[in-house]
Amino acid sequence: MLGFLHAFNPRPQSSKTDLMQTNRGPGGGNMIFPNRTEAGRRLALRLRDYANRKDVIVLGIPRGGVPVAFEVARMLKAPLDVLVLRKLGVPGHEELGFGAIASGGIRVLNPQIVEALRISPGDIELVTNREARELKRREQAYRGRRPALNIRGQTVIVVDDGIATGSGMRAAIDALREMKPARIVVAVPVAPPSTCDHLRSQADDLVCLETPEAFYGVGQFYFDFSQISDYEVNELLDRAAREIDEQNHSPAEVAAIEDAT
Repeated sequence: MLGFLHAFNPRPQSSKTDLMQTNRGPGGGNMIFPNRTEAGRRLALRLRDYANRKDVIVLGIPRGGVPVAFEVARMLKAPLDVLVLRKLGVPGHEELGFGAIASGGIRVLNPQIVEALRISPGDIELVTNREARELKRREQAYRGRRPALNIRGQTVIVVDDGIATGSGMRAAIDALREMKPARIVVAVPVAPPSTCDHLRSQADDLVCLETPEAFYGVGQFYFDFSQISDYEVNELLDRAAREIDEQNHSPAEVAAIEDAT
C-alpha cells in the first residue's frame, strides 16, 4: 500500500552515467532510455501489429508523452493528436499525484494517497481548480486551429513517457471512453508492476516495455529527461500532420497544398 510513498524516501544519489552502466535490460537492474525519442522507437516495435491501419490514432499526453507518441505514430504510419491531462499534486510534494483531471470534466482520485496523507476536501478542490485553469490553457495552446478530437469507432493508442501511480492514465481512459472509441490501448516505456496490474482491467490492451519494482519516478529511467515546451509539442504535431499528408497524397498534390498555404 505504501509503495507510492517511495517518492518521499531518500535514496543514494547516482549519476546518470552510473545508471547507464548498470543497465541490464529486463529483470536486470535499472533500464535507462537515452531519451524519449529512443523510448518511442522501442515502444513502436512492440506496437507493430497496429501499423498501417486506417482505424488507428495515436494520442500523446503532453508534454513529455508527445515526443514518445510522435515516434510511435511515425513508425505505425498513424495520425498523431494529444489528450490533455493535469496531475493533481500533493500540496508540498507536487511530484506525487493524488489524482488527475482530463478534458470533459473528468477527475480521478487515488483514495489510498488521499487517505494516507490526509488531504482535505478543501485542498483537493483548490488543487483541482488550479490545474483546471492550466488544462484549459494547454488545450487552447495545442488545439489551436486543429479540429476537435474525434475518435469514435477508432482504435486509440494513448502514449506517455511513463506512468507512476496511474491516476493520470485512469483519467485519460475515463475521458476517452466518453468519446466512444472502439478500443483503447495504453502504451508506455516504463511503469511499476502494480500500476500496470490496475490499468490492465481498465484498458483494452496495455503495452509497457519495463516494469521495475524499484520505482521512484519516471525520470529515473531516462538519461535525458529534459522538460518539453509547448512550442516543441506543437512542432511535433505539425510535423506528424505533414507526414500523414505526404502519405495520403502524391508529391504533386503535396506541392500544390504547400503552395496554397
